Amino acid sequence: MARNRSTVADLQSLKGKRQLSKLRVFSLEEAEAAERAGIDIISVPYDLIFDPRFRDAAPTCFAIPGDERIKMGATTDEILRVAVKLRAASADAMYCSASLQTIRRLRDEHIPVCGHVGLIPAHATWTGGFKAVGKTAESAALVWKQVKELEAAGAFAAEIEVVPASVASAISRRTPLIMISMGAGAGCDAQYLFAEDVLGSNRGHYPRHAKRYRDFAAEFDRLQSERIAAFREYADDIQSGAYPEPRHMVETDAYEMRKFEAFLASEGY
Repeated sequence: MARNRSTVADLQSLKGKRQLSKLRVFSLEEAEAAERAGIDIISVPYDLIFDPRFRDAAPTCFAIPGDERIKMGATTDEILRVAVKLRAASADAMYCSASLQTIRRLRDEHIPVCGHVGLIPAHATWTGGFKAVGKTAESAALVWKQVKELEAAGAFAAEIEVVPASVASAISRRTPLIMISMGAGAGCDAQYLFAEDVLGSNRGHYPRHAKRYRDFAAEFDRLQSERIAAFREYADDIQSGAYPEPRHMVETDAYEMRKFEAFLASEGY
């Protein structure tokens, strides 16, 4: 059955009723696959949102661009300018792990904001690096405080990353925010993975919460072997004279060729 593109209000109405699915996609092909698979929310690079083909590939997925400009040290005004352009290009919301002041500014301009709590990669130095946050009562209280601050700033959702499932579930039940779990258990409102982990194309570290459904890395290796073999056969055919064959060439008729040879001779060649 055909579906319509969700709004913020649609997602909020589903809180506590069913789990949402979210994927980080990196290409038009992955965006189209997410659309056809019925994924609810996709996180996308800025360049993908600005690609005029994007909404043809994923017309109904709720699209949230990632945090790319903030990683380069953008100011609140710069983030706002980019957010306005992203919304004009069909983004449904803006992911933002910048200051609460920035989130409030975006909300004041009616731009839906998805924040981030728990392990926030860009701010991980404050919580001890790339490890779980919320394993003690004190650090769980910190995550709760982050959620309440996002509520007050006007965010509609928050990624909650690598937080104990029981803590994340307790928080999710007590906040109107749509809590998007990345390694924070099933008690939240949505589950979030990267397409490269789902597809098995990631050749680096797989986080504990990742689940591989395919082995694209092995398929890429197979295709690379085939690519090398094809290129080698092509080079060998050139050396042996097997390529090009008559069917790969265009010829003129003998009469026109004799006229051309006579022309060259008249030119002294």
